[in-house]
Amino acid sequence: MFPRKWSAAFLAACAFASIPAAQAQPPRKAELYASDEDMFGALRDAARRDDATKALDLASRLSNFSIPSYIEYYRLKPQLKLTPLPTAAIRDFLKRYDGTAIADRLRNDWLLELGRVGDWETFDEQYPQFALDDDTQVKCYALMSKLDRGQNVSAEARALLVSPNQYGDACPALVLALVERGQFSADDAWYQVRLAAESNQLGAARKLSLATDAPEGLVAQALDKPAAIFARSASGPRAVHEAFLLAVGRVARNDIDAAGAALLGGSSYLSPQEVAIGWSAIALQSAKSLQPVALEYWKKAAGAPLSPEGYQWWVRSALRAGDWTMVRTGIEAMPAALKKDPAWTYWLGRALKAQGDKTGAEEKFQSIAKQTNFYGQLALEELGQKITIPPRAVAPTDEEVAVMAQNAGFRRAMQFFDMNMRFEGYREWNWELRRMNERQHLAAAEFARQNNLLDRMVNTSDRTKIEVDFTQRFPAPFNDIMHSNTQMLGLDRAWVYGLIRQESRFVMAARSHVGASGLMQIMPGTAREVARKIGLAGFSAGQINDVNTNILLGTNYLNFVLQSLDGSQPLATAAYNAGPKRPKAWRATLTRPVEGAIFAETIPFDETRGYVKNVMSNATYYAALFDNKPQSLKARLGTVAPKGYDGGNNGDAF
Repeated sequence: MFPRKWSAAFLAACAFASIPAAQAQPPRKAELYASDEDMFGALRDAARRDDATKALDLASRLSNFSIPSYIEYYRLKPQLKLTPLPTAAIRDFLKRYDGTAIADRLRNDWLLELGRVGDWETFDEQYPQFALDDDTQVKCYALMSKLDRGQNVSAEARALLVSPNQYGDACPALVLALVERGQFSADDAWYQVRLAAESNQLGAARKLSLATDAPEGLVAQALDKPAAIFARSASGPRAVHEAFLLAVGRVARNDIDAAGAALLGGSSYLSPQEVAIGWSAIALQSAKSLQPVALEYWKKAAGAPLSPEGYQWWVRSALRAGDWTMVRTGIEAMPAALKKDPAWTYWLGRALKAQGDKTGAEEKFQSIAKQTNFYGQLALEELGQKITIPPRAVAPTDEEVAVMAQNAGFRRAMQFFDMNMRFEGYREWNWELRRMNERQHLAAAEFARQNNLLDRMVNTSDRTKIEVDFTQRFPAPFNDIMHSNTQMLGLDRAWVYGLIRQESRFVMAARSHVGASGLMQIMPGTAREVARKIGLAGFSAGQINDVNTNILLGTNYLNFVLQSLDGSQPLATAAYNAGPKRPKAWRATLTRPVEGAIFAETIPFDETRGYVKNVMSNATYYAALFDNKPQSLKARLGTVAPKGYDGGNNGDAF
């Protein structure tokens, strides 16, 4: 029994996450595994499936495995789905492995269950001990506990509830609780529904609709069958209006003109702000489709409560149009946290500069110029400087590196890397870095270098702010192979290394979720096609992870796309990530030449947008290292012109 209780209505709504108690399973015939490592992998998989019976069996067969804390964790985790919770066993685990990454992971799992069942007393005891505190659902439960204690958490909730893909079951339950307690208005609840729909998180939108006055099934119909919503009148109470606006947003994803026509047809039944909300949904899809008319839609959306994504695409539309006044207006309208992002700090500086406010512009550029990222580099150039390599910190001593070799978390990470369990290895490695100073980070990075863990070296060294070592941050392994391939093709070696740093972090056996492999992350189909084009006889897919073959195929493919895109590194970089057809289509929507930085900022795919920025930033630092002289990111980015604008070769190589 818990001393604090929610209302019956709230607990019923909270049943989103209700999980039946695990049923006893009959004994299974023992499976055979080639090694203990294989059995350990099977145990991990059983725990991920919450298969308590199989996890218990496998754990009992691995009693002498070298990482006992994980054996116990994988045995215990599925039992969190049982009723009652194995509280004594959990507490015993947390006590014995206090201060370790896996103990914090179990506490995270336990907090989710405590929140789900509403045991706020135990939750409040454990939550302050959750070191990482990086789980949005746990944070939602923490606010629910505060709410239960009578605190006003509405401002905290609004700041937290911005990414519906992380909501799970806890955050919709929090929204419902806030509405019940009068801390969220109908405006707040409907904003959350629209935000989830805009993010294409339809399950979350349906859950969130329970916090509104919408009749059962109305929101689901708007999301799944928007044409049926359009077929009826938009006249009615607010829920009808909101369903109509959701339908407008859903249709706009595929047919902007149809969505606009529907909005115009129903606008007489809507308030001015509701009409603006409808246009904001249309403007967002128009902006992400890179339509020149998008800025006009944004003007019609004036006064609408925008999502973080909406604010950013409003400004991106203005950047593509060259409307610096609108760029400034859009950035200044952003929520404070979003406005502080280096991207919008830089672009606000550019807008101020374009409007003649030199002092204001320089203040913005100075605030980010020391950051070693894409926009920090661009800001530095706006201040009249070039990109150089900072002085190298004093190298770690052998004694400092030896301390890292004795670190228990790093030793566990090394074992996981040996078993190709990189997720677990990263967790252990990063957990240890949390408690280290800059000298220790440099020593840990050097330890990673000595063990050929170049991705850990890069990521660890990247954390330092004052003592920096760019030889750790920007390694150049296999330089003889890379030099011969790039020289033969006339490729910029710094650019290729910049791309590899982003693609694989120099993990030779890296494999992406879509099947890309090796240093240069080549897809099997692409590898076969490139091998055919360059006449590589006897090629087989098994050769993709061979360093020589991977670099040969990767550099040739990169050269093909570069030549097909008029030698533009930003376009070719985008093509390497998203396929050659997409950047050609994106370029075709331009009405005028734009800076390469504007092209990069307005790439519609989040992954590709970040990828291009990172690769081009990396390449600039590599060039500074290789050439030992200052570099210009702006010159490397160049200008991207509309298709055919410069009369270049726009043929399709692939």
